[in-house]
Amino acid sequence: MRNDRPSRTSPPQPAACVAHPVDPLASLRGPGDPACDVFLTGTVFLDIIFTGLDSAPVRGTESWARGMGSSPGGVANMATALARLGLRTSLAAAFGDDHYGEYCWDALEQGEGIDLSLSRTVPGWHSPVTVSMAYEGERTMVSHGHEAPPAVGGGGPVPPARTGRFPECPPPARAAIASLAPGRREEWVAAAAGAGARVFADVGWDDSGRWDLAALDLEHCEAFLPNAGEAMRYTRTECPRAAARALAERVPIAVVTMGAEGSYAVDGRTGETAQVPAIAVEALDPTGAGDVYVAGFVTGTLAGWPLADRLAFAGLTAALSVQEFGGSLSAPGWPEVAAWWRGHPQPPARYGFLDALLPPEAGPAQDRRRAVPTIGFRYPA
Repeated sequence: MRNDRPSRTSPPQPAACVAHPVDPLASLRGPGDPACDVFLTGTVFLDIIFTGLDSAPVRGTESWARGMGSSPGGVANMATALARLGLRTSLAAAFGDDHYGEYCWDALEQGEGIDLSLSRTVPGWHSPVTVSMAYEGERTMVSHGHEAPPAVGGGGPVPPARTGRFPECPPPARAAIASLAPGRREEWVAAAAGAGARVFADVGWDDSGRWDLAALDLEHCEAFLPNAGEAMRYTRTECPRAAARALAERVPIAVVTMGAEGSYAVDGRTGETAQVPAIAVEALDPTGAGDVYVAGFVTGTLAGWPLADRLAFAGLTAALSVQEFGGSLSAPGWPEVAAWWRGHPQPPARYGFLDALLPPEAGPAQDRRRAVPTIGFRYPA
């Protein structure tokens, strides 16, 4: 067991073992660009996911699940989704020095090509764990963990009070992703924005019930992507579209996800609006779908796509993810996107922009390396 891992001093690069058939930013890259496309930080959980339950577990009984998987979770869902879409991703996080922590580290670094040079292994600290049970298109989760030592970049305590210290000097990056919480100000976000990163933000449920928009630190955000329930509560509006328009007065781009109705966005700088319906799929597990959506939207934004195309692509990646179990396990890459587009009996014309993005042969999805579903398996040499 490794009790610590040396920090890498070279610029963040995707691991050589991970081949991405599409680089969405290939035409934009130049010699003076930052090596990192997206930086993010937060808490990594070990997720254990049970699927195939016919109903919620009943008190005093034993339930058997037809499916089970394990994968890095928490902020790892977002990092994996970004990396699988070909973005060079840097993650700062604390990892336990237990087997769970080593599994998560190796799955992210070796399996997904995520740069972990700003992450640390914490001796004597056990990994946070979430058990997720998926049934009837929804999920129930139980989590446990303890706060990592505050000096560790990206440590932070587990919900509901993720207020740990974060890196004071994030690496130069095209973008950064922040998870906002009322009344909390992340100094690293201002530093990232000051260095030229475009900041994308999401938000969680406000357990206090106050839903005070002024308490959210949106100052440095280019885009804010809440779901409909969160957006309407924060803006005191009655519909998601009105909420998006209200939010666009606070941030340049407001995106509100509306579940089966798709998503709606307002560009407050130009007045442009866009709405794209959701893709109808049979959902197995919605864990991580919101993270995948954000990753898809970030990809399209950095690539310079039209607003409606960004919504469509983000919605597509989220729809593909809910058809598989787990958070990071289910995040799709370009092979999955290509398989959907080219294998669709009647591909929706709305997604014709994919033709220009996908190579003639993107490769079969099953050939891609993923975080393995059972702890203990090793990656092939």
